Amino acid sequence: MYSYPQFIGGEDRPGTGWTYCLDAGAFLADPRGAFGRKRRLERGDGRAAEGDTAGITGRVALSSPDDVADALRAAHEARREWARTDLDTRMELGPRLHAALRARRGELLDILVSEGHPRRLAEWEIAGMLMGSSPETVSFYRSQLEQRFESPGRSITLLRKPDGVVCLNPPQNAAASNSFLGTATLGAGNTLVVKAPRTAPLGVAFLYRELVAPILDELGAPPGTVNLVSGATRPMLRQWLNSPHVDDIMFFGDSDTGLEYGNECVAHGKKPVLELSGNDCLVVWNDADLDGAVDALTECFYGSGQICMVPKCAVVHPDVADALLEKLTARCRALRPGYPDDPDVLLSPVLKIGGFHEVLADAERHGCTVLCGGRRVDVAGEPSLTGTFLEPTVVRVDGLRDARRVRAVREETFFPLLPVVVPDERDDTRELLEAVVEFVNDNEYGLRNSLWSGDEKVVAAFTRQVTTGGLVKVNDSHIGFVPYLGTHGGTGRTGGPFGELNYPILRTSHLQGVSVVTDGSRPRPV
Repeated sequence: MYSYPQFIGGEDRPGTGWTYCLDAGAFLADPRGAFGRKRRLERGDGRAAEGDTAGITGRVALSSPDDVADALRAAHEARREWARTDLDTRMELGPRLHAALRARRGELLDILVSEGHPRRLAEWEIAGMLMGSSPETVSFYRSQLEQRFESPGRSITLLRKPDGVVCLNPPQNAAASNSFLGTATLGAGNTLVVKAPRTAPLGVAFLYRELVAPILDELGAPPGTVNLVSGATRPMLRQWLNSPHVDDIMFFGDSDTGLEYGNECVAHGKKPVLELSGNDCLVVWNDADLDGAVDALTECFYGSGQICMVPKCAVVHPDVADALLEKLTARCRALRPGYPDDPDVLLSPVLKIGGFHEVLADAERHGCTVLCGGRRVDVAGEPSLTGTFLEPTVVRVDGLRDARRVRAVREETFFPLLPVVVPDERDDTRELLEAVVEFVNDNEYGLRNSLWSGDEKVVAAFTRQVTTGGLVKVNDSHIGFVPYLGTHGGTGRTGGPFGELNYPILRTSHLQGVSVVTDGSRPRPV
């Protein structure tokens, strides 16, 4: 069993108690018994016999407000020495982490599966971490942190300087992989305080205690460069806001909460870096590879749709809508729930299952057609009033103009629910394309957008004219990762007023220009 105390100022420290981490498979097999063991262990009330840890994969220490204050102070004290460390040494963190991830990939994969991530989802998350630390991506980071130019009689440099202390609050649905974004902030010269969420702390603790901290020691980083704490979210976020030692806060969560918290950050003199809800759109044109498009649309159901960057809405050209929907619904009917270690399983238990039926009923009131799914089921896929899974559900929405009146189209949904909007037929293909682009740009969210088309003119118009989102994918996996390009970031209700493709190493640093006269002359202002 893994056991991780707090890590503050370069030292392990006991906490006020422990969060015991249940194996998701054991919980699905026996929810009452597994949760009972967890509660007895956390209470320490003597009813948990020594060694009664069946179904428990690890534990992570809980932090008090004093512990959090010490972590912030340690990061603050380390910030100048780490920022003075030469850039090449700091950037070495990337390739070493990449190698460490590859070496211990299987171990991390098992931890993520134990936390309830279907194996295919966990493999995708690790792929994102590997791409974010790949040689191509790290090389791009390095090129952006220091750029030199020559001008007659002077040397000009553009430098990115670290903001200082960065605090990171990853989401519970993908805590480990999202917390990994914090490692890039270290390359910029920042120090870091990471909060492991109480609901899923083990993967975060493994990454930072087993991989990041030892590599920082090898690089000669001062104690306090990285700190690991865990506890209740709201009190800790408030403590970060009020601390004089915090410069930037990376917040992951729903849009309403995140946008409000971002405003509070600014009011307290902190820089918010927001990763919020997503409502990604995938467009299929009439010349698309329908099998490829269906593959990408099926990514909606990774983790039962409880991932911000999966496609949440499709717009399909009326010429191919029937053919595509036939292929898509056949694929969806073949998807089934199951235990997370099953390599064929995509679906996971749905956390906010009650809201699904409200959203589905709203779609039906607006005249939409439920093509497949819609039922609550158990782990075996059988209908159940108490089941923790939902069938993959596809809803046809006819007409583009009024589609956003439908909640499933207008809002982010965290369910295995995909609305497919089929525009009215138009004689003028250009007119339809303009309407679809306008529809995509009217999305209040903006994380990723996708297009499937073989027409170069359609591709050019879409990629040039779509302004929402941090990333546009064409004829590709919607959720796949690409060298050089960031894995996160978006506009609107996804990234806030300063949202864009997110490179944490750039978002937690600031640009400074340097001009040095080299020929001994005394230039005068013009």
